[in-house]
Formats: sequence, structure tokens, C-alpha cells
Amino acid sequence: MRNIKMSLQFEGTRYSGWQRLSENDNTIQGKLEDLLSRMTEEDINVIGCSRTDKGVHAKSLMCNFFTKSKMKTPEMLSYINYYLPEDIRVTYMAEAGSKFHARHNAKSKTYKYTIDNGEYCDVFTRRFASYVKGDLDIKLMEKAADYIIGTHDFDAFTTMKSKKKSCVRTINSISIAKKDSYIYITYDGDGFLHNMIRIITGTLLRVGKGELVPEDVAKILQSKDRSLAGPMAESKGLCLIQVNYN
Repeated sequence: MRNIKMSLQFEGTRYSGWQRLSENDNTIQGKLEDLLSRMTEEDINVIGCSRTDKGVHAKSLMCNFFTKSKMKTPEMLSYINYYLPEDIRVTYMAEAGSKFHARHNAKSKTYKYTIDNGEYCDVFTRRFASYVKGDLDIKLMEKAADYIIGTHDFDAFTTMKSKKKSCVRTINSISIAKKDSYIYITYDGDGFLHNMIRIITGTLLRVGKGELVPEDVAKILQSKDRSLAGPMAESKGLCLIQVNYN
């Protein structure tokens, strides 16, 4: 069996997220598996590095699949991109070692959340940015983010239903930058819980609006109480930028 790894980018606007839900669903994994199965005449299972939510985008999502096909990777790449819808593209494909696993081998992931903070919503970025009107105090948001960096139990910042799985994760860094009317929040960590980044972003926005003080974020983290954190920010502002394996 050959193990093929590939990187893809997609606009998640019209998809129900990464993870396949049924035989005929509208997910990224579903689209890829159906196409690869048709190409190889095998039952293909695509392993993704991250289960992005409905409406979330990706600049570089790594995945892999096993096949007996003798097609060369350049031929596979050409075939896949010819038949994929225009909002999904495979940008890289290569042979991988038999033990490579897109999710288990990932060391860290980088996500970026984009906020349109202009006077009005820009129609040309409306699919990729969450519009937030009014002044936001970036300095206070940065101070609040400092409390989240590190290894913590993020139970207060997830909608994960299962209490059997650990909510401990490590956030390596959070950077907040403003350019023109856009605010970019970049997260890097060893992994993220279901809706974790969107809830953290919603909480930081409450700090930026003056509805919370930075110290409140530390208290919310310690409380492990989801009801105390901010609302989930819109999915369309979130994009997986890269996955690191070194």
C-alpha cells in the first residue's frame, strides 16, 4: 500500500466542515473521498490533520490516504484538481512513509481569525472576515490573550460534549495585529478543541469592547465554565494557515 500525503486549500463557505457525516453529505472529506475512490476504483479513506467546522477555511490543510493505485502523483494531482469544485484545490502531493499520519504526527497548528472593523462591511471580504463595528482596544485584547497562552484546561472555551476527553491543550502564541480596518488574531498551538478558537476570539472581542477586563479571562479559564466565556465568533473569519510537523 502506498501512503500519499497532500496539502489542500479551500473556501469553507458552502461546506459543512471537514468531517464526513454521511454517504452523500457536503463536506470537504466527503468530496475528496468520493473523487479519490472513483479515481483509484478503491474505497478510499482520507485522514485529515484537523476537523474544521462548517464555514471555516483552510490555506494549507494536510491529509493522507492509502492506495494500491500505480498512478504517479503528478497524474493524481492533475486528475483531482480537474474534477474538484473550484473552491477546493490540492496544492501539493507526494509519497509519504508508511507511518505518516496527518493528524497524529502534527506538532502544532496555526490559525488566523480575521475581523473587519471598518465603518461598513467590505463586500469583497465578507466571506472571509467577521464584521465587528465599533472601536476595539487592541492593547487590552493582547493583555487578555496573555492569560490564555500556555498549557491549560480549556473546558470553558469549548462546546465539546464528551467529558471523557481531556480539555488540556497548549497554546504557544497569540498575536494580534491591525492593518487598515482589519484585525488579525493568529493562534498557534498543539491542538484545539471543538469551537475553541471561535470562543476565545468571542471572549477577546468582549474585552476589546470594554465588556470584560483582561483579568476576567483568567477567571473564566480557571472556572472551566463555558457560560462565563464570550459568544462564539463567526466561523467565516477563521482559517487554518499551516500545520507543522517538525
